Amino acid sequence: MRRSSLSVVVCIVWTVCSAASALAFAQTGNHNDARSSAIASAPDVQPEAIAALERMSAHLRSLKQFGLHADTTIDVVTQGDQKLQFPGTLDYKVRAPDGLYIGMKTDRKERELYYDGKTLTVYGPRNKLYAQTPAPPTIAALLGVAEDRYGIELPLADLFLWGTAKAPLSSLRSAVYVGPARIDGSVTDQYAFRQDGVDWQLWIESGDTPLPRRLVITTTNDPAQPQYASTLTWNTSANIRDADFAFVPPKDAHRIEFVEVDAVAQEAAP
Repeated sequence: MRRSSLSVVVCIVWTVCSAASALAFAQTGNHNDARSSAIASAPDVQPEAIAALERMSAHLRSLKQFGLHADTTIDVVTQGDQKLQFPGTLDYKVRAPDGLYIGMKTDRKERELYYDGKTLTVYGPRNKLYAQTPAPPTIAALLGVAEDRYGIELPLADLFLWGTAKAPLSSLRSAVYVGPARIDGSVTDQYAFRQDGVDWQLWIESGDTPLPRRLVITTTNDPAQPQYASTLTWNTSANIRDADFAFVPPKDAHRIEFVEVDAVAQEAAP
């Protein structure tokens, strides 16, 4: 029971929920009305929006290491079609190409992920259970293995996909510039993008460090239109150590096994 239940929990906890309602450009007030009209009359894919996304992506790919804190909210839709919202935090330590730590906390769950280029570990500090498995040699390869084999979609995985072949710009059906905005005191530019089944908004820091500062994802093919939102605080000069990616189990921790997606499906079958 412990093996299968933790595996299911791991899948749920680390999955980023694509969510929310359609982008609400129609606002009140003359300024917002003018902005809405400009957006409504703009081309579906604006070159300046694509250029901003490419510039941000190139900057992300140039980062060799960084720390990141994210304040998140995620909508969960119940079987009765009631939408519930849960706040949480994420803390990242990253060193390309083979070092990754993620700490996730909500009121109900707490998980830590460690990856050192050889081993993937997921640990639950509250229940003192951890699972380990051999892992591929790069973060990029880890993303695919974690999702395909164990059903674990890492939160904010787009940070590692933008600017690569796994995030093709050809999938965009709409890309528009919304306007300037402030996120935690920083000047940013807000953009809105649309793909099949997903709308997403991105606030990119202005100036020489075009980092994503806020991300809102909407699942438009779900009638409830749940939403995932994350506000990002970056530390590109973080002191990153080898020990940050090496899991050392506490004395009272117990090791369990990862259960692969196929095995979970077979257990769930009648």
